[in-house]
Amino acid sequence: MTIVASPSVSSPNDTKRILLVDDSALVRAGLISVLESVDTAEEFSVCGEAASGNEAMEQVRELRPDLVLLDVRLPDGQGYDVCRSILTEFPETRVIMLTAFTNDNFIYESIIAGAQGYLMKEIEPAGLIASIRDALSGKSVLSEKITSKVMQMMRTGGPSKPMAKLDSLSQQETKVLQLVAEGHTNKEVAEEMKLSGNTVKNYLRSVFDKLKIRRRSQATAVWLENKHGK
Repeated sequence: MTIVASPSVSSPNDTKRILLVDDSALVRAGLISVLESVDTAEEFSVCGEAASGNEAMEQVRELRPDLVLLDVRLPDGQGYDVCRSILTEFPETRVIMLTAFTNDNFIYESIIAGAQGYLMKEIEPAGLIASIRDALSGKSVLSEKITSKVMQMMRTGGPSKPMAKLDSLSQQETKVLQLVAEGHTNKEVAEEMKLSGNTVKNYLRSVFDKLKIRRRSQATAVWLENKHGK
C-alpha cells in the first residue's frame, strides 16, 4: 500500500516540506496536527506520508522534501538503512529519526548513516518543532543522553569501527569542528572565527574528508568522543 502525497504538497517557497515515514497512521496524524498547527502553518508543510521504507524512497524521489521524519523500525526493514539510501541520492535532505526505541545499535547506526538527529516519540511538540528548525538550519539534534550512548559504544568497540581521532586536523580545522559540534551554523562559525563563509565550507569539507564522515551529527559524535573518551 503506497501512501499518496498530502494535499499540502503545493506550498509556498519559504515553507519547509516534510515527509513523514511511520507505519502507524495514528502517529502520522498526530505529527500532521503538530506540524501544521496555526503557529507553524506557514513554516512547515507535510508534503507526503509513507508507511514503509520502499514507500519512503518513492516519496522522496517524487516530492524532494526538505526534511524526513523517519521511524527506526519499519515493516520492510530498518529506518537507518532508508536514511542511508535517502542521503546517498539526495545529500541535501535532512533526516531526523523519530522513534520509541533507545536501542544502542539503532542510535549508533542511525548516526553513522547520516541522520541529522535522533529523537524519542515522547518529545513535547515544542521540542519537536525546535529540533526540526535546528536540523533545517544545519545543526545536529542529539540529546546528551543519546550522544553519551554513542560514545559508550565507541569506547567499547561498537558495531562499526571507532571513528577517527583528531590528530590529522589543523588547529583551524579543529576549531571549526568544535564550533560545529557545539551546534553553530556555518555563518556563526564564520563570524566567530572572522572567516569568510567559503573558507569555513572549505575547512569543514577538509574535516569531513580527513575523518571520513558525511554529516554534522557524525562530526558532533566524533568531537565529543575525542573530548570525553580519552
